[in-house]
Amino acid sequence: MLTIITLAFLALLIWGLRDEIREVLNDIGKVNTFALLLLIPLQIINYDAYVRLYRSFFKILDEKTDYWPMFKVTNELNFVNQILPSGGVSGISYFSIRMRGLGVSGAKATLAQAMKLLLLFVSFQPLLILGVLLLAARGHAGSFVMLVAGSLITLLIVGTVLGVYIIESRKRISSTLLFLTRVANGFIHLFRRHSTETINLAGAEVAFNNVYENYVVLKRNWRQLKWPFIHTMVANVTEIAKLYVVYLAFGELVNVGAVILAYSVANFAGLISVLPAGIGIYEALMTGVLVATGIPASLSIPVTIMYRVLSMTMVLVPGYFFYHRAISKGLGPKPRPT
Repeated sequence: MLTIITLAFLALLIWGLRDEIREVLNDIGKVNTFALLLLIPLQIINYDAYVRLYRSFFKILDEKTDYWPMFKVTNELNFVNQILPSGGVSGISYFSIRMRGLGVSGAKATLAQAMKLLLLFVSFQPLLILGVLLLAARGHAGSFVMLVAGSLITLLIVGTVLGVYIIESRKRISSTLLFLTRVANGFIHLFRRHSTETINLAGAEVAFNNVYENYVVLKRNWRQLKWPFIHTMVANVTEIAKLYVVYLAFGELVNVGAVILAYSVANFAGLISVLPAGIGIYEALMTGVLVATGIPASLSIPVTIMYRVLSMTMVLVPGYFFYHRAISKGLGPKPRPT
């Protein structure tokens, strides 16, 4: 049902931008197909970076995971995060369930997801600063652009500091996650009126304590976090490179700083969007930022549309394939008895 809803919103977006899409189709012969083919190796490198990221985390926690099973779970996770607009919370839950089948506890899987988000924030900060410098060097850093960039950098820093502050204390991490669990139970209760506590709070508190204990292990071996950091940096760079490749396919060499800033704004908005994959909001904000940095709408609109269609296809198709296979084999979430 969620897949159908996602496709429905995508269809509405296509209908709303039908004139721009028609213009893209009319000019499709001008698009460099060979340049677009670069998206495939970039996506593969992106997947590989996330697989190695998780494996390096679990290695620090004394858990061995094989590459191919981890590759499948990573694709499933991307699919779940796209179709469930929950800021990654749904993905964390699904990831924990799937990793149990690979012999990794839910606490370690949850910690891996939390640390992944934290390192993604940390590794993106130098990229965002680089983007601002590149915009300023070309005279494209106007007051609006600087306001947006400054707000993003501030959010990244505050989010990083807040995340470290919470996870550094057993009491803080437990109270924070229990609060989020109560919120999740309240939201689920809107759809499942017979269940007031879908997620057992007592069991959740035990799991959160285990998360903290595993964090202590990571903290003790903090020097080994250099490889997870490198892998998250590769993941961020390849995502930005995919968007830039689409510009190359249109025969345009635009300011890399504009691409970095537009990608940042769109993805932050996607985290809090109530629509699957942030459809509509993602495209509008990305286009708006690109125009604000000096890239004409006649170019930014078709590039954004093509990037989103191709990027979502490369994520949703293999992700759904592996997700469906996992569910059909009983590897995913089990239905609760009625």
